Amino acid sequence: MGSAQSLPHIDGFSREEMTRLEKRFHKLDLDRSGSISVKEFLSVPELKENPLLQRVVDVFDSDLSGEVDFKEFVCGLAQFAAVRDNNDAKLEFIFRIYDMDRDGFISNGELFQVLKMMVGKNLTDSQLQQIVDKTILYLDKDDDGRISFDEFRLLVTNGNKLSNVTSIMTVEV
Repeated sequence: MGSAQSLPHIDGFSREEMTRLEKRFHKLDLDRSGSISVKEFLSVPELKENPLLQRVVDVFDSDLSGEVDFKEFVCGLAQFAAVRDNNDAKLEFIFRIYDMDRDGFISNGELFQVLKMMVGKNLTDSQLQQIVDKTILYLDKDDDGRISFDEFRLLVTNGNKLSNVTSIMTVEV
């Protein structure tokens, strides 16, 4: 691993912030493999109970290796840095949590799987499927049976909900 000065410039982070991120990355990389596994992310108390941690790791993991290397770590965090005022990037990240197969759409099955992670055993599969079906029906403006990013953005931006959703997804570096 090179120093922060040898890394490519990532929008939203100064050299000082990159140095801090590199230190945090090394603290998470418990086995010193050069990447962070889900198990290593679980060592962070604030993440341990997050039902969507696996999905966040999957989205950060752009090369599909199953782990997050430093560049993926920084690029993922850049989407949430408070210094960036890019709500579309944050929204795209949230969308990708649901788009499990990375095809640019949220299908009925994908929405079901992600919501199941979130609600656990609090709802029966039948109750959850009813919610998913209604959600798809409500959001699917072009009647193709799935939710596109534009359809997702419409839901979030109507009624100025965009600022609420993306402010939750902002991280101080």
